[in-house]
Amino acid sequence: MKNLMKKWNGLSLVKRIIIGLIIGIILAVTIPNVAKPLSIFGSLFVGALKAIAPILVLFLVTSAISQHKSGHETNMKTVIILYLLGTFLAGLVAVIASFMFPVSLTLVAGVENITPPGGVVEVLKALLLNLVDNPVKALFNANYIGILAWAVILGFALKNAASSTKLIISNVSDALSQMVVWVINFAPLGIMGLVVDTIVTSGIASLLSYGKLLLLLLGSMIFVALVVNPIMVYVAIRQNPYPLVFKCLKESGITAFFTRSSAANIPVNMSLCEELGLDKDTYSVSIPLGATINMAGAAITISVLTLAAVHTLGIQVDIGTAIILSVLSAVSACGASGVAGGSLLLVPLACSLFGVPSDIAMQVVGVGFIVGVIQDSAETALNSSTDALFTATAEYSKWRKEGKKINISK
Repeated sequence: MKNLMKKWNGLSLVKRIIIGLIIGIILAVTIPNVAKPLSIFGSLFVGALKAIAPILVLFLVTSAISQHKSGHETNMKTVIILYLLGTFLAGLVAVIASFMFPVSLTLVAGVENITPPGGVVEVLKALLLNLVDNPVKALFNANYIGILAWAVILGFALKNAASSTKLIISNVSDALSQMVVWVINFAPLGIMGLVVDTIVTSGIASLLSYGKLLLLLLGSMIFVALVVNPIMVYVAIRQNPYPLVFKCLKESGITAFFTRSSAANIPVNMSLCEELGLDKDTYSVSIPLGATINMAGAAITISVLTLAAVHTLGIQVDIGTAIILSVLSAVSACGASGVAGGSLLLVPLACSLFGVPSDIAMQVVGVGFIVGVIQDSAETALNSSTDALFTATAEYSKWRKEGKKINISK
């Protein structure tokens, strides 16, 4: 048994996750009733990540800001530009794909007890109010935009603190990072539980009737991940972007696919950025920020489902309105919460642009929840892996200008 554990720990985390994935699928398909209790491992894994992530972000950002030396440049401006541009281009890709391959829906019953935002102003207002949320409440509710704002303010307030105080904060930050490493080592078991829960609870058959919609959603996300994002990376670093793209998809995208939460995947992305040798002053801020505003997958979901509703109702859409939808979906996506299904509640907002009745729009949300088993997983994988990708791209772009060697395989 000791030798077996040694060999198991000698495997890379990705290989262990794939093994857990395969075991989960086999158990869920062959003995679903016996395997169902194993889903508790998935709940424990995601719960542990969600529990540690808010306090980790608070101390990482506070430590990075408080110890930041004047004159030491970060890459936050470039990262934010990449985040916003990537989200807009994803929405544009989804709009073009929806025109090339129009999808009509068989609408289902509306989603009850859910109140979508009334407009873009309401979405932006909610974001601004989250900035000044009670810090304890922000930690409790995992409000990352609020945690980020208070961590930055606290970091600046501590810049003139004693070195011993800064050292304590840094030590707590390191300790929390180590706790995250311990949690992530349980990813294979957790993902096995998540797979069992998904297959046993939802099944695969319920998704077949929405195959064309799923293909359009997944195709748009794959195109962004493997074509649009690599082009953006190449323009910035002027070398083959695919080693970095595939590394981010492998190390970050796989876990995000199963946790279905950008927030829960923050510790994974932090670990990846450290492995890539990136500047901690940058990624300790950019990764939690990305979980809030870098929402390419959400922009795709909003655009595709909105235009599916439009095509179902036979509404004619001109090019100008379609471009406005791309912008609206990007802005709305930035307001999507970093939790499973967060983007679906913004579909009625985009539907209102075309005069789609709210009851129809909420039925489209219902369709979104049906396909969400796969759609939301893929959306989160794209969103979260892109957080790390664009953070690394900004850093490597700076290295290229300084004449430093970029070693993506590190």
